[in-house]
Amino acid sequence: MDMRRLVGSNVRRLRLARGLTQEQLSERTGFTQGYISELELGRRNPTVVSLFVLSQALDSTPVDLVTPTPKS
Repeated sequence: MDMRRLVGSNVRRLRLARGLTQEQLSERTGFTQGYISELELGRRNPTVVSLFVLSQALDSTPVDLVTPTPKS
């Protein structure tokens, strides 16, 4: 299992479920929109701190970002 793709997929799923654009998530996290895009595509390897920041911005937990879903 590619953890980068899993995290990216979960970030995208949660972002869309919250009705956020990449730009809005970028504003909430302080990360660039480009970073969010690359992350969702599985091209970035987020740090533990990044996972925490993203989970806070998505009203979720870091575990939600690394847990496979049935569609994963």
